[in-house]
Amino acid sequence: MKFPVVRPEYLFSLSLLSGVCALPSTAYASVVLNGSSNNMDYQVSLVAEHLSVPWGITFITSQKLLITQRHGEAVILDISNNSQTAVKGLPDVTASGQGGLLDVITEPGYQQPNGWLYFTYSKTIGNQAVTVLARSKLKVDTLTQWQELLVTHSATPTYRHFGSRITFDQQGHLFFSVGDRGERDNGQDLTTHAGSILRLNHDGTVPADNPFVAHKAALPEIWSYGHRNPQGLAFDIDSKQLWASEHGPRGGDEINLIKKGSNYGWPVTSHGKEYWGPISVGEAKEKEGIESPRKVYIPSIAPGSLLHYTGTAFPGWQGDLFVGALKLEHINHLTLSPEGIITSEERLLLPLQERIRALVQSPEGWIYFTTDNGNLYRISPLE
Repeated sequence: MKFPVVRPEYLFSLSLLSGVCALPSTAYASVVLNGSSNNMDYQVSLVAEHLSVPWGITFITSQKLLITQRHGEAVILDISNNSQTAVKGLPDVTASGQGGLLDVITEPGYQQPNGWLYFTYSKTIGNQAVTVLARSKLKVDTLTQWQELLVTHSATPTYRHFGSRITFDQQGHLFFSVGDRGERDNGQDLTTHAGSILRLNHDGTVPADNPFVAHKAALPEIWSYGHRNPQGLAFDIDSKQLWASEHGPRGGDEINLIKKGSNYGWPVTSHGKEYWGPISVGEAKEKEGIESPRKVYIPSIAPGSLLHYTGTAFPGWQGDLFVGALKLEHINHLTLSPEGIITSEERLLLPLQERIRALVQSPEGWIYFTTDNGNLYRISPLE
């Protein structure tokens, strides 16, 4: 494991806590970094380690997190005693390339054991892979009543660009993203779910007011299209705005404000370059009839997640966006105006030198995040 580069005075460990661990875990929480943002002091603590590419994370109680691991397993982490318990009842997933067990999120108002947990993952159909949306209920440590809500029409033989994050609008709908699956033309093809953000009712049915319901040459689940690989989704309940973070090619990562039925350009428009030469991707950076990004990152930061912060623990962050950066290894903090304009950018936690994978807000308004090194951290007010 690559340890954070931090000043020695910020580093300490606590004694071993009691608790039986069904899986190996780090039974301590240690402060590894202090910082300041918007005149607020915070501390970053290492909560757990030895996870395996922890891709998705959600609170199932005020003290328990369910964490998916890309290779196809999941754990319940009790942060009160740092114990980990393996989750039973998961489906077979295709854990190859960028595919595997991906996002997890609780439904609005979730309560065990009757609440629904929603998952995305990749699975093989024939010799090709697709992105799947499913839901299940958790009884103690076992998933029951597993339902595949949508096996997307996104099959390709590649194992790239599956998406796939989930968010809710608190009005009976969920959104989830599907990447172009490694085939660029899918971004402009409304007969495939690949390269799209989809909108469904909670039970997997199609809302009657989806933009392409009446179009015979389009799939009715599509909400927006022209996406390359959106791996971050967040819904602002107050403004009713849907935000997405999206991987560009070599340069050209995007933050997009998602609008009903809109085309976001890929691969017709792009701010990125081809991987094999200094040649632009797409015919233009902007074009009439195509929604332009609200922010572009050059060089790429590789945005792997997105959080819209609503907590009270950090009042100076309320309403802002936080992006987990994989390639440039930081949390990207974006300040939003009430009109949805990004007014400033701040790069947090660079000294950690870790690929930030998933972000979630705790009931206290703290931010928990995972890294590809297998670590779970939290950001809380400085004690």
